[in-house]
Amino acid sequence: MEDGLFDAPGAAPQSRGGTGGAGSLNANTHASAPLAVRMRPRTLDELVGQAQLRAPGSPLRRLVEGDQSMSLLLWGPPGTGKTTIASIVSQQTDRRFVEVSAVSAGVKEVRAAIDGARADLVGTGRETVLFVDEVHRFSKAQQDALLPGVENRWVTLIAATTENPFFSVISPLLSRSLLLRLESLTDDDVRAVLDQAIADERGLGGAVSVDEDALEHLVRLAGGDARRSLTYLEAAAGAATSQGSGTVDLATAETAVDRAAVRYDRQGDQHYDVVSAFIKSVRGSDADAALHYLARMMEAGEDPRFIARRLMILASEDIGLADPTAIQTAVAAAQVVQLIGMPEAKLTLAHATIALAVAPKSNAVTTAIGAAVADVRAGKIGQVPPHLRDAHYAGAKKIGHGSTYKYSHDEPFGIAEQQYAPDIVLDREYYQPTTLGAEAGIKERWARIRRLIRG
Repeated sequence: MEDGLFDAPGAAPQSRGGTGGAGSLNANTHASAPLAVRMRPRTLDELVGQAQLRAPGSPLRRLVEGDQSMSLLLWGPPGTGKTTIASIVSQQTDRRFVEVSAVSAGVKEVRAAIDGARADLVGTGRETVLFVDEVHRFSKAQQDALLPGVENRWVTLIAATTENPFFSVISPLLSRSLLLRLESLTDDDVRAVLDQAIADERGLGGAVSVDEDALEHLVRLAGGDARRSLTYLEAAAGAATSQGSGTVDLATAETAVDRAAVRYDRQGDQHYDVVSAFIKSVRGSDADAALHYLARMMEAGEDPRFIARRLMILASEDIGLADPTAIQTAVAAAQVVQLIGMPEAKLTLAHATIALAVAPKSNAVTTAIGAAVADVRAGKIGQVPPHLRDAHYAGAKKIGHGSTYKYSHDEPFGIAEQQYAPDIVLDREYYQPTTLGAEAGIKERWARIRRLIRG
């Protein structure tokens, strides 16, 4: 921790890195600081993305501009602006600013920070902003130590977390803080960050230009993380400069970040070609080819939820009852993707891809519903047999509804010999099981059942 990070109780407040309430987050703007630090937005209006948090009258804007005290819990993926928001609060308010890292601070340090804030509030009337990064790493005891300061407003707490706070933050702290959800930045947001860094004097100051395809490569690799995009840009600009060039081309960008550019247009032919090849490889049981196309999609930044949806479709369309667990695998994969996101979800998608690729295949479900729909569209819609009609009302039996219905559970093997289909499609056999995988057993069983039903 930095010297003077925690002021002793009753000590005069110290300002670091500027006037007002500026804290150490703002003391790292020297020329040798990382590009991501130098380009950190100084006001809410400079913040890219998170429009819902910057709207007039929003809690964050009231905290920054209206000087209204409230404790915030910022929840969102890395590189979406959590630390930046704390930095903006430290610069734009007249509050004293204190940082605590959940990685290295303990209960003693937390209590010392709150005691110092309380003494300062009583002695000078000046409020303190306490920024806790990665609050989910705090133990219950450490989080408990924050409660008195938050409840009595001795401090304005800004806590940041990448984990779901409903699982990682204690309920008393949640109830005393306003939860703000930060969303991943869009590609347009990341591009705006890079464009500003290329031109701004705090960044590259126009000393280096970036070719369009190289810029697209950096945007794609960032995956919605502004900090990562600036780190990649800095590395690429450094590589170009070391080569005596004032331009970052695609080859330089690939070399600098050690990642080849995957030529993949998420809105164009490449998107449809690759996903088509992916599905056809899984259908064709070539797990190796399927993994290749899966890797191409993930490296190009394809939405993992889109991939998961395609696998769910395939599980019924191409596997069906040949492996009844295939749909369960696909649905479980989609749920995991939704819950944990990337990059960890790539393991789940690979798991599901391999499982579905090596599963026995059958399109019997697809052809069955297709044939049934075709008959309905052709007008083959007969009357429901009288014994199957609703009989739960007075007078139904008098007109023959349900009177001769046989209750299946009262019959041998739980199967009643009676007509279920309308006369017009009585002889149709939509479901034609294959002999592959688990459907082989279903084929034999369905044949016996059909004979019993139809006599």
